[in-house]
Parts: sequence; C-alpha cells; structure tokens
Amino acid sequence: MAKGDILVKNHLNNVHLERQLSLFSAFILVVANMIGTGIFTTSGFIMEELGNPITMLLCWLCGGVFALCGALCYGELGAMFPHSGGEYVFLREAFGKGMAFLSGWISLIVGFSAPIAAASVAFATYFFKAAPIAGNKELVIPLFGINLFTLSPITLLAVITIIIFSLVHYHSLFWGSRVQNGLTLFKIAFIAFFVIAGFWFGKGAGVHFSTKVDIRAIFSDRFAVSLIFISFAYSGWNSAAYLGGEIKNPLHNIPLSLFSGTLLVMCLYLFLNAVFIYALPAAKMSGVLEVGDLAASALFGGNISRCFAGAIAVGILSAVSAMIVTGPRVYYAMAKDGIFFKRFALVNRIHKTPAHSLFLQALIAVIMVITFAFDALLIYIGFTLSLFAMMTVVGLIVLRIKHPNAKREYKTFGYPAIPIFFILGNLWIIFYSIKSRFIVSLYGLGTIGLGYLVYLYFKRRERRYVNYP
Repeated sequence: MAKGDILVKNHLNNVHLERQLSLFSAFILVVANMIGTGIFTTSGFIMEELGNPITMLLCWLCGGVFALCGALCYGELGAMFPHSGGEYVFLREAFGKGMAFLSGWISLIVGFSAPIAAASVAFATYFFKAAPIAGNKELVIPLFGINLFTLSPITLLAVITIIIFSLVHYHSLFWGSRVQNGLTLFKIAFIAFFVIAGFWFGKGAGVHFSTKVDIRAIFSDRFAVSLIFISFAYSGWNSAAYLGGEIKNPLHNIPLSLFSGTLLVMCLYLFLNAVFIYALPAAKMSGVLEVGDLAASALFGGNISRCFAGAIAVGILSAVSAMIVTGPRVYYAMAKDGIFFKRFALVNRIHKTPAHSLFLQALIAVIMVITFAFDALLIYIGFTLSLFAMMTVVGLIVLRIKHPNAKREYKTFGYPAIPIFFILGNLWIIFYSIKSRFIVSLYGLGTIGLGYLVYLYFKRRERRYVNYP
C-alpha cells in the first residue's frame, strides 16, 4: 500500500461532520450568501424595464417577500431534518432519491461552482479597479479555432482566491466561520455606512422619488421579468439549511437564522436602492451596469470611485467564502446515500471537513474561471434554481399530507397560505423565464435530463454492489 493510500485510510474513514456553528455564524452565512455583486449591478437594468423608481422599490420588496416565505418554509424542513445537504435532503424525504439527485446535480454545476467562479472574477475585477495595477492584459490559448483558456491577472487572482478560501474551509469549520463572520460584518457595516452617509450628506435629491405609481405595472410582463433578476439577487436565503448537520441546536437555530438573515438582507436591499434613487434620476440610472459606482460618484464626488470598488471587492470575498463552505455539504450528502462517488462522503479525521467535496468544487470552479464557461452556465440554467426551490416547498406540503403526525418543533407561519404564495410566485418567475428565454430554458431542461442519466448510472452502480456475491 502506498504512503498516500495509508494517509487516506487513516484520516478519512468513520468520521462525521460535527455541530460547531452557532446561531450567529448561521445567520452570517445566510447574509453572506445573499449579498453579492447583484445588488450593485442589477438595479440599472430593472429601472430600464420599469422606468419608475417607486415601482422598482416595490419589485425589490416583492422579491424580498418571496424570499422570506421560502425561508419560513425551509425553516420547518430544516428543523425536521437537521442534516447537511439542504434541498437534497428535503427532496429525498418528500420525493425520493431521483428528484434529490437532480437538485444536487444542479447545485454542483449551477448552484455553487459557477457562482463561485463568477464571484471570484468579479472580486478580481473590482480589486484591479481599486488597486493602481493593470489587470486587463490577457493571454488566450486557442485550440482548433476555439479560445480554450484565457489567462490574465484577473483570472489568476480569481483562481488564487478560490484555492485560498477552499483551503481555509478545509482547515476547519471553526476558523472558516471566523473568517466568514469578519468579512460579512465588514460588508454589512459598509452598506449601512453608505446608506446613512448617502442620505445624511450625499449630494442627492428627494425629487427623484416624486413619481406616480401605476398599479397595473405590477401585473405587467416587465415587472415579472425584473423579478427574475431580483430573485437571483436574493438567492442564498436558504444557505443555513445546507449546513443543518453542523449547526448547534438546529431545531431552533436553523429556522431563526434563515428568517432573520433574509429579513436583514431585504431591509438592506431596500435602503440601498433608495439611496441609488436619491443619488440618480431614473434616466441616468436606466440601463447602467455599475449603478453602485455611479451612485457613489454622484453622492460623494468622482474621487470616491476607487474606495467604493475596494469595499465592494472585500464584500464579494464574503460571498465567495460562503458559497465555498456551503456547496460541499450537498455532494457529501449525495455520496453518503450512494448516488455519488463514495470518496466525496469522506470527512477528514483531523479537520472534520468534507475535504474531497471541497476540492471537487474548487476544481470545477477553477476550470470555469479559466475557460469562462461559467457565463454560459449561468445564462442557460439559472432558472432551474427557482424550479427546485419551488419543488422543495411542494415537498413540505407533501410531507404534511404523508406524515401529519410527525414531530415538528417548528411549523411554517401562515401555513398553507405562505407555501402556496411561494409556489405561485416561483411559477410566475419560471413561466416568464421560459417565455422570455425559450431556447435558454431548453438548455436548462437538457441539463436536468443529463442529470437524470447520471443518476441512472449511479443507481445501476449501487444495485451492482448490493447484488455482488
């Protein structure tokens, strides 16, 4: 036996994840997953769709209410099944391993690896905006006329970021959560400071809010399309559920962290958008990608741009870190159930972390960074995240019907109205996703179909091992 095999045998057998996360760390994890680059980049495009500042705020409020409803529903499921894996575990209990595997498949590719790649590139981009260093030089490596790899200071920094944070969260959940908490507290403080300073002495105008609201706009196609983008900005409200097996007092802390974290982010988003409107008239905001940067310049002068970019870069690190620690728990749960490679169910004996799952995710994210494949993935199958969140809440209703007498320490507030509202809201989002991007949706369905074929492979593999004499 080789020395490497001995080390694997000694350090990666018969070890389980431990409950180390406090309520505060679980709460911080939710906030960190939710607040990324989206809030600083999407409002300009939403204003372009809606053309009315108050309607835009109503759209952000509506998206926040959907996320809060989802958090209430996931709170009941997380308290019932306080295990690592999140949606995978909930769908397995409600519908079986097939549906659960599909959600895990989407999580591996679209839910975590691709956003980690995208957020790491965004961090590197903002870093080079803040630092007096050129980051736009590129080395493209072609193969048969196709740009296979793209290397630049931005991609190299993004790769280094993924590797460093994967190693931090491999070392221990305890120290990883401390790094996570520090970065996220900085992000919350930065947003709070920006909002207060913007309204207190920023050069804005209250007249930007003085527009009439057409209630019919709320039921328009443009409002629904805007809600699609806003739902992506709110994604991550369910993140504490993924670490259910590592949260202390999960029956209390999982529901509370999901709800409180989502509520705080909704408030921050609404205040931040109000500052954007205070800083910029609708015409100047409309269609602008870097609306946060433009608003900061309008409020405090052009010289603030570099400082603002640096603060956003640090804030994005918090989102990268949160996704890196969350995703591997899904692959770990899949492997434990025998529908993924067993190696990814192993936990490091010393560090008590799912080492192989962490490094698998890091490898996929690094490949996406240097090939830019993540961009296509986010466009093609982003709507599937809403689909599986909706199916998870459908599963909550199914479990209520199948097991009415099961012990439930926490029950969803407003049941069944809250789950039904969440399901209908996501059906609305999915419908308009398909209507506005039909070809894109076909790619998403194709990816789900491919995931089902992979699931059949693992099921056949599992039966072969069971029947082996």
